[in-house]
Amino acid sequence: MKSFIKKFAAIASAASMMAAAMPVTAQVTAADTVFPFVIEGEDMEGADLWTSIYENQIPDYSGEGFAYLTNGALTFNVTVPEDGMYQLNVRGAQILSEEGRMQTVAINGVEYSKTVPYYKEWTDIDFGVVRMKAGENEISFINKYGYMAIDKVTVTKAVFPDVSATASAVPCDPDATAETKSLMSYLQSVYGKHIISGQQEIYGGGHSVETTIRYDASQDKCIDSDGKEYVIDRDSEAVDKDGNKFYWHCSDDVRTYTYNEQNRNYKYDYYDQEFDYCAELSGGKYPAVRGFDFMNYNPLYGWEDGTTQRVIEWVKERNGIATACWHINIPTDFAGYELGDAVDWTKCTYKNGTDFVVANAYKEGTKENAYFDMCIEDLAEQFAILQENNVPLLWRPFHEAEGNGGADGKGAWFWWSQEGAEVYKNLWNYLYDKLTNEYGIHNLIWEQNLYAWSDESALWYVGDDKADIVGFDKYDTVYNRHDGLTSGPNYDCNSNVYWSLYNYTKGNKMIGIMENSTIPSVSNITTEQATWLYFCTWYDNGQDNFISGDNYNDASAVKEMYESELCITLDELPEDLYTANGTSQPSTKPSETPTDKPSVGADVLGDANCDGEVTMADAAAIYQALGNADKYALSEQGAANADCCNPGDGVTAADALAVQKLTAKLISKLPEKTK
Repeated sequence: MKSFIKKFAAIASAASMMAAAMPVTAQVTAADTVFPFVIEGEDMEGADLWTSIYENQIPDYSGEGFAYLTNGALTFNVTVPEDGMYQLNVRGAQILSEEGRMQTVAINGVEYSKTVPYYKEWTDIDFGVVRMKAGENEISFINKYGYMAIDKVTVTKAVFPDVSATASAVPCDPDATAETKSLMSYLQSVYGKHIISGQQEIYGGGHSVETTIRYDASQDKCIDSDGKEYVIDRDSEAVDKDGNKFYWHCSDDVRTYTYNEQNRNYKYDYYDQEFDYCAELSGGKYPAVRGFDFMNYNPLYGWEDGTTQRVIEWVKERNGIATACWHINIPTDFAGYELGDAVDWTKCTYKNGTDFVVANAYKEGTKENAYFDMCIEDLAEQFAILQENNVPLLWRPFHEAEGNGGADGKGAWFWWSQEGAEVYKNLWNYLYDKLTNEYGIHNLIWEQNLYAWSDESALWYVGDDKADIVGFDKYDTVYNRHDGLTSGPNYDCNSNVYWSLYNYTKGNKMIGIMENSTIPSVSNITTEQATWLYFCTWYDNGQDNFISGDNYNDASAVKEMYESELCITLDELPEDLYTANGTSQPSTKPSETPTDKPSVGADVLGDANCDGEVTMADAAAIYQALGNADKYALSEQGAANADCCNPGDGVTAADALAVQKLTAKLISKLPEKTK
């Protein structure tokens, strides 16, 4: 988690330019707007008619000319029958700045910004999907940065694809473990229909809680103020500065307690604080996803903080889903660091601006490479323990890739991004290769954090073959909000970011909110159809209480989300979450697990892998074949079986979706006919 930085500073308005032709000031209002709605730039309120920008000709404009965004706003109105989402496109040009220029559109005063690249010819510019209220809506292009030529604007009703039909359930690692495949299959089965609840645990020492437990040397017992006796860990014997014997650890049936030398009592780390809070609000419903951090397993000050064991317990004992980030540290003074030395944690950092040369981290023979290999070795040791215990992990390294914007890395928050998108991707590929091919780690579902500041944001994507899920970290309580408020929880569901990430991956990947301050509201997600796979609220730290602080999340809103039909909680995850491995998975609420198997047979429709039954494995086989026919080709019989939606049109993603519907009992038989 980072301290969110305001992306764009305000700048003074530039001097106005004079137009060579007469102004047009007619207000255009659509009482009963018919979509698609098209308005010429020069017909917007506040527009002057331009036919050139001084000596710069931009031929082939429509209408009589175009509008040029200088001092004032360019405005028009549309009327819509109900609260909903609409696509906004501009046929425009931008010849002032070759680096791109920020442009802002306001919908009823709520602002959306994007960087428009240098376009010297008329170009269709996607201003995204925006929300409009029932009734009349004002759309204004505001000159905050400006100097964009607008030939015409088109507004259409937003058409949303079926994201579950294209998002892959197949891990990018071809050797993924059975449990990893099973988890991926489940995630894909609920994607687009529900949002899975999640919560990050505090890392390091946890929330420290003092107790009345003390070591009574006269009785050689650990006893609390109520007389309860605790089991002493005899191997943890020690002597304090006054020569008094004590034991570092004692325990009961609930937890282990650690000796506090200052107060001479025992304390414990309360890692469940945020999780119990959510359960108390929602009648016992816990988050389904638990966030961890492997930062403390490192070559510098590394220590065993119990993260690996807590991951195992969450997955094996609680049947939860585990995700983890990696705030991997480097020495603040890397030039003065000797490989293998222990370094005080105060002299380490995961932030940017260090003398660590990132491009050297994947170049053999460099000091940076030797250090980074040590980091990977420590990490692989922990992941191997998880793999031996059949525990898969949503793995999120090098998070918040782009930082504050730009492919050159100048907006980076962390060291791994400070040298730009290409170096970042090379570093990601190196880590992927080392973990999968050298260390044989195959229990990971690879997640990548991305942003949507500009068209350059897509340059940070590592590619379909190195990522399983993409996502966004939502810290927008103060900035980038669209509710018209300036403080308090921001329940925006960031649908513009969601659909940008969808476009980056061409719909091939599931999309999640991997960290958040405020949880998006149920109504916003439903209306805007930003069907995030999951959210994961950051932990409370005493200063920024992300889940319990009313400036981030109102308790009633958390309760509403956790108790809604939209949200999946821990108790609703299927019992065979990690053992199904492609067998029947629910695509509605997970508690509604189907019990009857479809009919089987060598030539039964839907049986793409020809194993004698129709299951989620057949949907996965279809997706694999569509994604890489050379590697995952179906047999002749399998292809015939797979053509189960509108038979005769060949094998398509719709066939995989039909199999999923059948196994989830959304349809009763195959073939499915949609045409």
